[in-house]
Amino acid sequence: MNNTKNIKIYISISYILIISIFLWFLFQNFSIQDFTNYEFIKTNRDKLEGFKDSNIILLSIIFFICTVVWVFLLGFGSPVFLVGGFIFGKLLGTFLVVFSLSFGATILYIFANFFFKDIIKEKFSKRFFNLTEKFKKNEFIFFLIYRFIGGIPFFISNILPALFNVKIKNFFFGSIIGMAPQLFVGVSLGAGLSKILEENNEPPTFAELILTADIYLPIIGIIILVLIAIFLRKFFYK
Repeated sequence: MNNTKNIKIYISISYILIISIFLWFLFQNFSIQDFTNYEFIKTNRDKLEGFKDSNIILLSIIFFICTVVWVFLLGFGSPVFLVGGFIFGKLLGTFLVVFSLSFGATILYIFANFFFKDIIKEKFSKRFFNLTEKFKKNEFIFFLIYRFIGGIPFFISNILPALFNVKIKNFFFGSIIGMAPQLFVGVSLGAGLSKILEENNEPPTFAELILTADIYLPIIGIIILVLIAIFLRKFFYK
């Protein structure tokens, strides 16, 4: 028992250490100003486009690995769909984002289910006990709905199914199908931003940006999905 507890402590410390090193490396090489500078973004976008044209398979593999590591270490996926759409466009970007996020989330779930199941039960069982019966009725369907409606931070939503002993295959394929609609909309937004950078040497005004079909259509899609999710959430989490 003590050995198991010590292992969990060592893993937790290692996990925090890896995250700290990753954040240190990120902010040592980039600053917040870089990511808000139009010329910086446009220049690097053109470089990425040139690299992608001649190394599409290699860049796809790099993106997949980085996304899996990102989800496993940091636990959230919101920047990933924008980056995926920005680099790869709508179709390939959606495929890579959905598959890599689902794979990374599954690895995180397996890890948490094996090492931290007791902690997860201690922290979340009382709050989410009402979902246990739902998952028992039809695990795959309810997990798919759970993924679609969201409403829980991505990191927690990846580890919470340990409460319900969700099968790994149901977790993986339920994540792919359940997250695909919102991720496609998010990827489309990233692809729209890339297109605007390609077509404009100067940064567009906010009005020009928001009135571009490649921007306002994904935003409308996001709003619609959020409203649907809120409606379904009232029944699912009741």
